[in-house]
Amino acid sequence: MDIRELVRHMQGNPRDRGVARETGVDRRTVKQYRQWAAAHGLLTGPLPCVEDLQALVKDTLGTAPPPQNVSSVAPYRDIVTQLRREGVEMAAIYQRLQERGYLGSYSAVRRFIRESEPRAAEVTVRVERQPGEEAQVDFGYAGRLIDALTGELCKAWAFVMTLSWSRHQYVEFVFNQRVETWLELHRRAFEFFGGVPHRLVIDNLKAAVVRASY
Repeated sequence: MDIRELVRHMQGNPRDRGVARETGVDRRTVKQYRQWAAAHGLLTGPLPCVEDLQALVKDTLGTAPPPQNVSSVAPYRDIVTQLRREGVEMAAIYQRLQERGYLGSYSAVRRFIRESEPRAAEVTVRVERQPGEEAQVDFGYAGRLIDALTGELCKAWAFVMTLSWSRHQYVEFVFNQRVETWLELHRRAFEFFGGVPHRLVIDNLKAAVVRASY
């Protein structure tokens, strides 16, 4: 985990224990870097780029940024591997792990899967959004779940809407992919959040963008 991501978690969570649980970084390390971040006014407002933060750490602490830690997802490796073999999407895997007591973050699950699966080299640029500006939507296969209405084991899909700024999420499992179900899922997500974001980004449709007109 890079220092910028660690400080971002600190901005959103005032408790060292909570940050440690979300990131997998030792709580004592979190405490050390929170004190450092507070002294440099980094716990509020926009953050510098990761290179500038690393340079600041080196100049002011005389140590390297936090070392890589054992992933919080590691104890669930076998479950994650099996679900990926079945074609289950990352967001659905995150929800399934939570059902089994996982307390880490979605980012940790996403990072664990990407690091454990071979992939082509890629460049990722973090894009900051304003509150209410954007929500990301994932809709993918979630494996087979028991339908509470019929008691049968059926194919299921996970709908996940994530607010880009706060990372708050709405998640619901359904047993069909009909258009009316898709629209109803959006309506319930908007009701859950208490509003409609300016823009929706459909993550698993190759960056297709739908502008809300409500």
